[in-house]
Amino acid sequence: MTGWRQTPSEPLHLDGERCYRAVRSKDERFDGWFIGAVTSTGIYCRPSCPVRTPLRRNMRFFPTAAAAQQAGFRACKRCRPDATPGSPEWDRRSDAVARAMRLIADGVVDRDGVDGLARRLGYSARQVERILRAEVGTGPLALARAQRVRTARTLIESSDLSFAEVCFAAGFSSVRQFNATVREVYDLTPSELRGRSGTTAPLADGSLHLRLPFRGAFSAASLFDHLLAAAIPGVEESGATVGGATSRTYRRTLRLEHGNGVVGLTPFDDHVAAALRLDDLRDLAAAVTRCRWLLDLDADPVAVDEVLVADEHLRGEVAGAPGRRVPRTVDGAEMTLRILLAQQVSTAAVRTHAARLVNGVDERLGVLDGGLTHLFPDAARLLARWEDLVVALPVRRRDTLRSVLECIATGEVALDGSVERDRVRSRLLDIAGIGPWTVEVVAMRALGDPDAFPVTDLVVRRGAERLGLPSSPAALTAHAEQWRPWRSTAVQHLWSVGSKARWP
Repeated sequence: MTGWRQTPSEPLHLDGERCYRAVRSKDERFDGWFIGAVTSTGIYCRPSCPVRTPLRRNMRFFPTAAAAQQAGFRACKRCRPDATPGSPEWDRRSDAVARAMRLIADGVVDRDGVDGLARRLGYSARQVERILRAEVGTGPLALARAQRVRTARTLIESSDLSFAEVCFAAGFSSVRQFNATVREVYDLTPSELRGRSGTTAPLADGSLHLRLPFRGAFSAASLFDHLLAAAIPGVEESGATVGGATSRTYRRTLRLEHGNGVVGLTPFDDHVAAALRLDDLRDLAAAVTRCRWLLDLDADPVAVDEVLVADEHLRGEVAGAPGRRVPRTVDGAEMTLRILLAQQVSTAAVRTHAARLVNGVDERLGVLDGGLTHLFPDAARLLARWEDLVVALPVRRRDTLRSVLECIATGEVALDGSVERDRVRSRLLDIAGIGPWTVEVVAMRALGDPDAFPVTDLVVRRGAERLGLPSSPAALTAHAEQWRPWRSTAVQHLWSVGSKARWP
């Protein structure tokens, strides 16, 4: 969808004629980019909705479902516009609007209010309201409300929880507000929604089974192989398949705002199955958001592959693995520490060092789940136990790790998406022992920068050489200009060619 906006500082302008052509095409890859609303019916739909295309004069277009809802439209009962992948726009960009959208999806407004969101972004609440309305057509409260009602629908249709339990788990302040919002958005009562789904099941020990949609092709094998190869014992593991799927399931523990959780993720042809067990169901929306971020499920693989396949050196790799995603993380601080441990060592050594940190702090799950026994320790806990931790690293490396932990614990380095990526890069480079390779891999894996490029990585250079590309950093950097803004995905192809080892 290149060209839908002009520059990061300008408001998002939806071209109505172009949007209408997308609606007429029924092309699913436009789902999540915008919402089409029909004035004659009062309903909003995803672009690929199978119903007869309305007349152009009866259609309005919105960048988000929340904006359509605030304009008085209700969700289509047939195409489920709230079940589409998120817009790739917010992953690609690092400006204030994109950071706000990611933080809202992670539940910051529900937990800390608009003032808390504004503090994280470094703006006033009034500024946040203004920039969001200018670009996405509505403010932070409406965006958070849309997320709450999506969470409520998930719980209504996927569990046998009472509606009062659903109400408070989704973040509503009263049952009356919950009932009114569900009716307003879906034109159905909670009971009618549950009756239409016919898929409810007992929610045992907080377990919930969800479908995580994605757009376009999805090269799941490479992504899941990487996650499992780098798994930290006790924190991550391979699990049993779900529903007879042939792909292995990746399972891990989650540290969330109201408690802890465990998730199992299994790829299918048209979705990723997520089995979630949460201490507190109020963390559901944040858990789903982090799982989607981990697997890069909101990416637009058509746009990415169109750029990369234009390079004859990458064409065969892209054709062999269309829809390759960038493996990210559920916690930016955790990934940053793992990347620091990975400097000049093997994947096996990273797992060993990380396991020693985990066991040294020994923060156990309340209820053990198979081989998942521990949470990855946060910066404050690691600092508190630092002198007692047994990690066989050079003195300088230990000093670097400690410096990074101190910066994370004090908030000097923010790895939660609230700060512009280049500012995080700059602050990390100020820390002794951190160089360009570390910063670029952190930007790619922890911050989700789609254009990070660790050109000094030996495996990247080896992969480049095998594909007939220049292998010197300067020449490869110059050649990679044609891959922008998707160099992070190009790196995945080069890593695959160069070696399958040494993943942080």
